[in-house]
Amino acid sequence: MFSTEFTQLTVKLNSPFTDQKPGTSGLRKSTLQFEETHYLESFIESILCSLPGVRGGVLVVGGDGRYGNKRAIDIIIRMAAAHGIQKVITTVDGILSTPAASNLIRINKAIGGIILSASHNPGGLEGDFGVKLNGSNGGPASESLTDEIYNYSKNLKEYKIIKCQSNNSFSLGKYKLASMIVEIIDGIDDYLDLMKRIFDFDLISSYINNDFPIVFDALNAVTGPYAKRLFVDHLGATAETVRNGIPLEDFGGLHPDPNLTYAKDLADLLLKGNLFSFGAACDGDGDRNMILGRGCFVNPSDSLAILAANYDCVPGYAKGLSGVARSMPTSSAVDVVAKHLGINCFETPTGWKFFGNLLDANQITLCGEESFGTGSDHVREKDGLWAVLFWLQILASKKKSVSEIMKNHWLFFGRHYYSRHDYESIPTEVANSLYSRLSNMLPTLIDESFAGRTIKNADDFSYTDPVDSSITLNQGLRILLDDGSRVLVRLSGTGTQGATLRVYFESFVPSDGDITQDPQLALDPLIKSIDSLAEISKRTGMSAPTVIT
Repeated sequence: MFSTEFTQLTVKLNSPFTDQKPGTSGLRKSTLQFEETHYLESFIESILCSLPGVRGGVLVVGGDGRYGNKRAIDIIIRMAAAHGIQKVITTVDGILSTPAASNLIRINKAIGGIILSASHNPGGLEGDFGVKLNGSNGGPASESLTDEIYNYSKNLKEYKIIKCQSNNSFSLGKYKLASMIVEIIDGIDDYLDLMKRIFDFDLISSYINNDFPIVFDALNAVTGPYAKRLFVDHLGATAETVRNGIPLEDFGGLHPDPNLTYAKDLADLLLKGNLFSFGAACDGDGDRNMILGRGCFVNPSDSLAILAANYDCVPGYAKGLSGVARSMPTSSAVDVVAKHLGINCFETPTGWKFFGNLLDANQITLCGEESFGTGSDHVREKDGLWAVLFWLQILASKKKSVSEIMKNHWLFFGRHYYSRHDYESIPTEVANSLYSRLSNMLPTLIDESFAGRTIKNADDFSYTDPVDSSITLNQGLRILLDDGSRVLVRLSGTGTQGATLRVYFESFVPSDGDITQDPQLALDPLIKSIDSLAEISKRTGMSAPTVIT
């Protein structure tokens, strides 16, 4: 992979980059910005100078295959060698899903991992790129560490790198670069071995091959090779089960965000057709999932609740759940399940690192976010294919359809009508002005009328971590109503074009109420009231959200 002749260089910078502050999922920028001279190298230097245990440590590196993936891995490897890393573990073609990376970090006792992905954002030269650091527990780096990386980047004067010839073959084997070992592994085997220890592959295989046809859309992203190995080779499904299964640098022009808008072709197969009984999709780096049944879509908040309620179907969780957790914007459907099971339910800010503390302390087993992410204590990331297998395990055990599972759940626990409206690519100053105005209004809203209800409380969500007592402020504006309904407003940190305003709606109907309504109709009074109060359409000029989930 590398020539035996090399030179260690120290490259001087004219000035540091001042825009390299990581968000909730690392540093995301346009691909063109990452192509700028010294930009990627500067951020990697800041990581390698801030991450504990670099000299003599093991580092996992991989990505979702988008444009720039192999170039970035090559640079990281050469910089890691210059910083005294003992071994870098990467994968064939540099393809590595985020949950699989978390697993590799954990089983190899690595100091951490660098994951190259902008997750569900579009790829290609005109798309986005991202760099995320995971810590030694396999989960996203702590906020204190990402702050240290950012502060280091603002004063960076130089970076170290090995200069040598490399052919970017990314084929299996071990290679030497200076005094560092580069090990290129399959990248899929270890992950599938983990899945086999959790789920009953024989039961799932028997069920899906007995008149229960399934379809999976990888959206030309990282899960394609994993899904082929899993569904076709291990579970015996037909080759046609996996759609868009080849990772492409621009995702074949697809937007790798598994929702009803961007995975419309898959949604149409399940919601309008009758060829398949079950459908699923994952995002760019494989940590998000969308679940569909024939004629029905599973809201991610409901999905988390149903997984928790049916944990005993899965061999890996047969001993019970220590607790569950959800992000604040996620519906409280799982709270009701936790109460029924007699276990704790934690409400955290958005960001998987908050779940990581609870998982490491054995306070929870399952966790999830409304943004199509669910996971457990098997890794320290959300895991798309794991969620798909969990659903298939429930279906195979209960011998019921997706719609039957959902209906039975609502008949027992009641239904939390829920939806998220995303207003994308709003000019940043417009979004900030709208958000600040609503934030300033919150103290005056208590006891006011809203959507035919009364506002019981209105605040900006804050969180005190029960494990390390750290405090996280300003996590989203909440309007809490007297009947338990909620409206939440947040600005997202995962986009690269302008700002994304996310508005969340939740309304609970007990099991003896009307649980068959269309969610948008059930939530319509809340939708109209927040648009009027926050002046969303007036200030953004948008008559409807970009995406509704």
